Amino acid sequence: MTWWAVVRFAHVLSAALWVGGQLTVSLVVLPLVRRLLDEQRRAQVMRAVGRRFGIFTGAVFLPVQLGTGVALAWRKGVTWDSLADPGYGRILAAKLGLFCAVMIAAGLHGWATGTGRPAFARAMAVTALVGSVGVVLLATALPAT
Repeated sequence: MTWWAVVRFAHVLSAALWVGGQLTVSLVVLPLVRRLLDEQRRAQVMRAVGRRFGIFTGAVFLPVQLGTGVALAWRKGVTWDSLADPGYGRILAAKLGLFCAVMIAAGLHGWATGTGRPAFARAMAVTALVGSVGVVLLATALPAT
């Protein structure tokens, strides 16, 4: 196993934890909390889950994704100009753009939740989740070179 395999593994593992966490909260935790808890307890639990997920995002996910992503791009010889090249460059550019949009949606979800805007919070949560799946799809579409 090379150093670069470890860097790639950290990148993929971090992404899997984040996207998997979104899916787990949306498909497992939220339906159970809605069914089993009254409104007050549900709000407490989901606020705590959201806070913990936000801490993970800021303290682990973003630093790992940015650090490993930059390192992998550097190793592959990616430049700003090469992001316009057909194939790898354009797919990576789309992945980066969608990743930024997902992070904005996730931040807006946290803000909307904290300021009592549940409809907007839900829309941003769905946007972040769908966008995250899109980022994963684009990552799998990157040609091996």
